[in-house]
Amino acid sequence: MTEPIPSFQDFKLNKQILNAIADQSYKTPTPIQIKAIPLIMAGHDVMGIAQTGTGKTAAFVLPLIMKVKYAQGNAPRALILAPTKELVLQIENNIKNYTVYCDLRYVALYGGVGPKTQIKKINEGIDIIVATPGRFLDLYLKGEIVTKQIKTLILDEADKMMDMGFMHQIRKTLEVIPTKRQNLLFSATMPDKVVTLSEEFLEFPETIEVAPQATTAETIEQVLYQVPNMRTKINFLVHLLKGEAFNRVMVFTKTKTTADNIFKYLDRIGVGEIRVIHSNKGQNSRINAVDEFKKGEVRVLVSTDVASRGLDISLVSHVINFDIPTLYEDYVHRIGRTGRANNEGIAISLSTPSELYHILKIEKLIRKKIAIKPLPSAIEIAKTEVAERQEMALEIDRQKRIENPDFKGAFHEKKRDFSKEKPKSNKKRNFRKGRKK
Repeated sequence: MTEPIPSFQDFKLNKQILNAIADQSYKTPTPIQIKAIPLIMAGHDVMGIAQTGTGKTAAFVLPLIMKVKYAQGNAPRALILAPTKELVLQIENNIKNYTVYCDLRYVALYGGVGPKTQIKKINEGIDIIVATPGRFLDLYLKGEIVTKQIKTLILDEADKMMDMGFMHQIRKTLEVIPTKRQNLLFSATMPDKVVTLSEEFLEFPETIEVAPQATTAETIEQVLYQVPNMRTKINFLVHLLKGEAFNRVMVFTKTKTTADNIFKYLDRIGVGEIRVIHSNKGQNSRINAVDEFKKGEVRVLVSTDVASRGLDISLVSHVINFDIPTLYEDYVHRIGRTGRANNEGIAISLSTPSELYHILKIEKLIRKKIAIKPLPSAIEIAKTEVAERQEMALEIDRQKRIENPDFKGAFHEKKRDFSKEKPKSNKKRNFRKGRKK
């Protein structure tokens, strides 16, 4: 006989929180919430490994609200660190939704905007800080944040923080907050740097793993199309966006330049409302683009990996990997923008010959083969330009050298032995010198 699925009432949350959950139309907790909430409420340090889109944010926000309970004093009592502005804003939005019937005070701290408004809110008194590591330390060093009352530290998307080089800031933060506190760490993958970090600040943690790390949600159909060149990728992308099923689409690229170029092209030919976000875009521009996408006012959102985490949009129909990421964990987070909250989604990857190497590495990471489909006959196959063909050949050589250091490469030329060559005649050169005289 199977055990009944717990309800949110089983977690002994107060009435204010339960009413807020009911307002969000959530009926049953997710597996990560079922495992994490009781442990966090019992005061344990917790290390959670969970796929994106599994309700991880609520898994730590709900017990945190229950712990902090009500506004008290002026100094913060909980600190949540996240790697990107987008994720900070997502967590803040979760707190906003779940504290609608409470009087808790919170602030989101992130760069890209002036700190004046953030400092003002801190000075008015707060209970919870959600911040990027850099902005938190900046304001602390300016004397704007008092840390002595912090009793809970939460690190979200720890693997991304390590990828972005935040280890130094996190260690600095650990030095300036009280040592007696509850610590929570959540991550989709567990690379060596995250393991090292967890060993530094978690004390006898309870480990929760709702799925093997770096696996992808079963609700996401993953498809791979092999294309010969960049121009054909563009043709195929346009073909896909002509389909009615592609009603809310995220297109991911490796570089800001590619993202801008795709945006300009799609905007010019007209495939519906489209926006682009990357680190060169202003904070307000990025927030507005994401909000419009969430509301369904924008059909296509083109982005670099700055937005592959931290966007909680439940009805993304398709994710398109226009470029294959070379940081393989980013593939997991990109496609995790679809298939969220048990909805179905489709992730489409477009790979040139030089990107197939990365596909094999990604399949090894996610422990799953990505289904290969043939290009539709309607796609115009563009000619591969000489420069692009050479660039791909050089990249394939580089990949082969990674796997086999003795590999010489298609472009390798034997060194000439000049000692066996006859010296060239200087007659012509001397004749020219004579003419000049």
